[in-house]
Amino acid sequence: MAAERTQRRLAAILAADVVGYSRLMEQDEAGTLALLKARRREVLQPLVAKHHGRIVKLMGDGVLVDFGSAVNAVSCAVELQGAMEVASADLPEDRRIVLRIGINLGDVILEGSDLYGDGVNLAARLEAMAEPGGICISGSIHDQVKGKLSVAFEDIGRQPVKNIAEPVQVYRIRRASPDGRKDHRPIEEALPLPAKPSVAVLPFTNMSGDPEQQYFIDGITEDIITELSRFRQLFVIARNSSFQYRGKDVDVKRLGRELGVRYVLEGSIRRAATRIRITAQLIDAGTGNHLWAEHYDRDIGQLFEVQDEVARTIVATLAGRLEDAEVRGSARKRTDNLPAYECLLRGIEHIRGYAADDNRLARELFERAISLDGRFALAHAYLALALLCEHGYGDAPDPIKDKALSAALTGLRLDPNEGRCHQFLAQVYRYRGEFDSALSHFERSAALNPNDANGLAMMGSTRTALGRAEEGNGLIRNAMRLNPFHPEWYWSGL
Repeated sequence: MAAERTQRRLAAILAADVVGYSRLMEQDEAGTLALLKARRREVLQPLVAKHHGRIVKLMGDGVLVDFGSAVNAVSCAVELQGAMEVASADLPEDRRIVLRIGINLGDVILEGSDLYGDGVNLAARLEAMAEPGGICISGSIHDQVKGKLSVAFEDIGRQPVKNIAEPVQVYRIRRASPDGRKDHRPIEEALPLPAKPSVAVLPFTNMSGDPEQQYFIDGITEDIITELSRFRQLFVIARNSSFQYRGKDVDVKRLGRELGVRYVLEGSIRRAATRIRITAQLIDAGTGNHLWAEHYDRDIGQLFEVQDEVARTIVATLAGRLEDAEVRGSARKRTDNLPAYECLLRGIEHIRGYAADDNRLARELFERAISLDGRFALAHAYLALALLCEHGYGDAPDPIKDKALSAALTGLRLDPNEGRCHQFLAQVYRYRGEFDSALSHFERSAALNPNDANGLAMMGSTRTALGRAEEGNGLIRNAMRLNPFHPEWYWSGL
């Protein structure tokens, strides 16, 4: 009889096995086998057929499935995990059949009806990396399916894989959550905690009874985040992500899992005439216990001192001690002019808006702040950014870019230790095509404020523009971790 012909082809390979199979068999061998066969017959086989796959082989508690399409393979895996959850809903947790799944797109060897090769081996290695009930995919699969399915992806980086020479890019699939949360991450799963103390600052509650004061409350919250971000002993979640919880009844334990932080700062602010009352409390998200609480009843002119005190107390509480030099180095040259500060906060609110004239209003407010206090460094820096925003960033005419450069340089001259002054100057340089100068100031901004996610993402994109793509992508990935609910432009950088 002639030997069967050996062929090579590209295939999307799904590998799955049962979590804790040996334990299940030891507890009830006959019952486990019967249940496993039922799941294969009633769940696995119909879904594989639905998504045009082929079961290559069953291996005890495992299965290998061949698909001609990466989209079909991932769609089948997502639906399979959901169907397995539903099928096991009425069973005790220690009797449920739970799968891990790995998917790879690669070259395979077809011998008869069987498949071999590194493409198959890598799928099996990815399956071993997956969490119970989870799915891990290779970068090659991710490249084929991104933007085509209603799932989110978590980049877990390049992972060393047994018997594969080079590390492999791996993603976890986050299936759509029934409560519609944007990150698609099941409540039971958590982002890994950083090695250093990690904290998220929730938007402080407006207790003034005046909705018009919201910009002021948000500005104070953001300033506290900025102050904390300066301390490299801490890992501080970006404003964009922590503000996702505004107005919600927050379960701090769940928030800790969703943002991957150990601590949460929350509080409230009441402003009345020339007085301000700030309450703040630091909570251990793992236990729900309060670590520290304080209230400040001060004259409005002491606002910045209160912000500094809150930040330093948190650093002392979480990091154990303060480096005097770092505390001194973090001090900023602020304005003593409260109306100028309020103009800055209102301008920041507009520059983040999407109305037709928001950018113009932001520019006018920053100009007003400068007229009230010409030495207010941040007002000059934000004016530079507003000029770029108002005139289309890179499409801005040269005279506008020159004006933005002048404003940014003035801000930096007034306060060379303010990270945003460096960051906005770097943006001006970038849109002028001066990438080396841009990178230099992005790097200085990151040194002054190592937790600024937007600055890291922009620095990553700039390094990529200079031909240093691997470094650039690493920085953007770090920014994504600091800002789990990051804006879409982070993906553009990648």
